Amino acid sequence: MSVEAKQETMGFQTEVKQLLHLMIHSLYSNKEIFLRELISNASDAADKLRFEALKNDGLYEGDSDLKIKVEFDKELKTITVSDNGIGMSRDDVIEHLGTIAKSGTKQFFESLTGDQSKDSQLIGQFGVGFYSCFIIASKVEVITRRAGLGKEEGVRWVSEGENDYTIESIDRETRGTKVVLHLRDDNEEFLNDYQLRNIITKYSDHISLPITMDKEEQVEIEEEATAEGEEAQSEENKDEEKKEKKFKTVISEETVNSATALWARNKKDISDEEYNEFYKHVGHDFEEPMAHIHNRVEGKLEYTSLLYIPKRAPFDMWDRQQRHGVKLYVKRIFIMDDAEQLIPSWMRFIRGVVDSDDLPLNVSREILQHNKVIDSIRSGCTKKVIGLLKTMAEKEPEKYAEFWKTFGKVLKEGVVEGDDYKEDLSNLFRFSSTHDDSEDQNVSIKEYIGRMQEGQKSIYYVSANTHAMAKNSPHLEIFKKKGIEVLLMSDPVDEWVTTHWAEVEEKPLQSVTKGELDLGDLKDEDEKKEDDKKSEDNGKLAERIQKVLEAKVKTVRATSRLTTSPACLVADENDMGRQMEQILKASGQEIPATKPILEINPDHPILKKIDGEANEDLFADWSQILFDQALLSEGSQLEDPATFVSKLNSLIVTLAE
Repeated sequence: MSVEAKQETMGFQTEVKQLLHLMIHSLYSNKEIFLRELISNASDAADKLRFEALKNDGLYEGDSDLKIKVEFDKELKTITVSDNGIGMSRDDVIEHLGTIAKSGTKQFFESLTGDQSKDSQLIGQFGVGFYSCFIIASKVEVITRRAGLGKEEGVRWVSEGENDYTIESIDRETRGTKVVLHLRDDNEEFLNDYQLRNIITKYSDHISLPITMDKEEQVEIEEEATAEGEEAQSEENKDEEKKEKKFKTVISEETVNSATALWARNKKDISDEEYNEFYKHVGHDFEEPMAHIHNRVEGKLEYTSLLYIPKRAPFDMWDRQQRHGVKLYVKRIFIMDDAEQLIPSWMRFIRGVVDSDDLPLNVSREILQHNKVIDSIRSGCTKKVIGLLKTMAEKEPEKYAEFWKTFGKVLKEGVVEGDDYKEDLSNLFRFSSTHDDSEDQNVSIKEYIGRMQEGQKSIYYVSANTHAMAKNSPHLEIFKKKGIEVLLMSDPVDEWVTTHWAEVEEKPLQSVTKGELDLGDLKDEDEKKEDDKKSEDNGKLAERIQKVLEAKVKTVRATSRLTTSPACLVADENDMGRQMEQILKASGQEIPATKPILEINPDHPILKKIDGEANEDLFADWSQILFDQALLSEGSQLEDPATFVSKLNSLIVTLAE
C-alpha cells in the first residue's frame, strides 16, 4: 500500500477528549512537567528496546548507543524531544495516542471530582502523561518508527489537541520517536537553553539514559601560516594580531543529566528531592510519596530495592488484576513493568524498582512463578515494607493514621493469603471500637488487649455494613452495660478477614453475632444462675415463636445479651456469618441456605405483651414483626416490606383501640 493511501484523519476517543481538556485546564500551574513526562516516556521506550533486543539483537539496527535528545528552535517556536528507543508502529500510535486502552478508564473518569488540584493527581496515576504536551503546545507532532520495521513504515501523527488527529505513513530511516511541540505564544519562556537544562536537572536527573542538548562554544579559527607571515615581526605587530583573532561557533552534544540509575547510588549521596522526583517518574504521580525505603542486599543473593508508599490510593486499587507497581531490572536492564511476583497482592499499592544481579536476562513471567531467587526477593521486600510501616506506626502515628485510612483495607488481605505475616500484620491493623465510638480506625490490637477486663479471654468484635450499624447493633447491649470493649468492623473485607484470623497473642477473636453468648469469668455465679432461670422460664414462649417462624429460623431462645432491644438474629457457631452471607449474595454467588437463630429479650415489654396473647393470629403477626425488626437492625433487606408495614400498621391500630 502506498504512503499516500495510508493518510487519514481520525477522531479522538471520547475519554481522550476529556483528558485533553483536563490537561489543558487543570495543570496550568505546573507547566514544566510536560518535559518530565516526555523524557519518562522516552526512557521507557529505551527500556523496552533493550528488553526485546535480548532475544533479537537486530532491533538495534547497528545503533545500541541509546539516548534522549532535547532541542529547541526560537524562530519556529518548537521544542523537540527525540529518542532512539523501541518506537511505534501505525497501530501502536493509534492505540497509545488516539485511545486509552486501559481497564480502569471508567473508574478513572468516575473518580474525577472537578477540583483541579485533585484531578491533576489522578491524571498522573492514570499514566497518560503524553497529553501534558498540550499544556504548552497548540500543536503536537509525533514522528516515529518501530524498531525492526522497514523505513517505509514510519508514522507521523499530528494533533492540535481538540477533536481529532491526522496520521500518515512516511519514510523514516531511523527507529525511535521524535515529539515536536509547537508552543503557544504565552509559553515562549521555555525556548531557553538554561530553562530546559534546569527542568531536566530538576525532574529527570535520575534517568539512567544520557539526556543530551546541543552546546554552543566559540572556538578560535587558526589561520595557516604564510611565507610572509614567517618573517620576523615587531612586538607591536604581534599585539595587534592578538586583537584581531577570529572565532567560530561550534555546536556539540552535551549530557545534561547524571545518567546513572538512582537506585544503584549510595543512599547517603541521594537527596530527598531526588528520591521524590524518581518516585514521580516510576509511579506516574505528580505528588510526592508518603515514604520510601532503599535497600541493598549482598551475599549469596544480591539485589537492590527502592520501594515507595504513595500518598493516595491509585484509582484502580481494587482491580486485583491491574498490577503496575514494581518494575523489575536485571543488572540495570529493564525486564518488565508489573512484576507481580516481587510483592504480594495485598501490597499492590507499592511502587518502585527491584534490580537483581542473580536472575538471567532472558527471564520470563513463567520463570518468575517458580524461582527461588524471586521468592527470596519477594520475602525480603515484604519484610522491609512491613518494617517501614512498623516504624511509621511507632514514631509517626499521625502519618500512619493517614496510611491506614488510605491503604488499610488492602493490607487486611494479607492475613487471608497466608500465615507468614499474620502476627506482623495484626500489630499494624487499626479499628474503631466502643472505647470512644469514633468512626476513626485508630485502635490497635495491642491497645485493645491492654484495656481488656480481668477475666476476659476473647477479643470481641462486631461486623456490619456501616460504622453506624456496627456502633448501634443490638448485639452490643450487654457489652456496653458491662463496659466491655468491642471492635467495630465495617469494611467490606472485614468479614472475609476474620474467617482467616482466628486469634492474636493466643486470644481468640469472637464475633458477638455468632454463637450463644458466653462471657465466662466476666459474669459472676449469680448472673449465670439468673440467665439459666430466664432461659428455663421462657422456654415455652420461645417454642411458640419458633413454631410460627420455623421456615425462617433454626431456633428461638432467650438471651441475656439484649438489654433494650426485643430481639436479634445470630448465626450458629459453625455457620457463615450474616454479613458474609450478604456479601456473597450481593456478588452473585450461590451459597447453601442457612437459617439464623432468633434470640429474644424476655424482659422487653413487647415480649411480655405477646407472652400473654391468646389470639394466635395476633401472636403470629407479633412474631413475624419481631423477626423482621431483627433483620432490619442488622442491615438485611426484608423479603416483603409491604407485608411488614401492613402487619405493623394493623397492630398499631389494634393497640390504639
